[in-house]
Amino acid sequence: MTCPKCGSENVTVQMVTETQLKEKKHGVIWWLCVGWWWVPCKWLVFTLPALIAAIFKPKGYKTKSIHKTMAVCNNCGKSWRV
Repeated sequence: MTCPKCGSENVTVQMVTETQLKEKKHGVIWWLCVGWWWVPCKWLVFTLPALIAAIFKPKGYKTKSIHKTMAVCNNCGKSWRV
């Protein structure tokens, strides 16, 4: 494999894993069926418990891992996706 920048054959290929952290949210179907009436009722009827729950409840996160094959030129330092 040759470097597209300098033309060198001194290239290292490796697998790279990127991890993204995304906040978990409700989907469209939940909002159409449940969310449009549940959220206002929760805040009207259960105001104090809902405030306490909103403060102390941990947020839901989900991770997404993406695997890429990257090549790095050892002479000029250019990196690119294979």
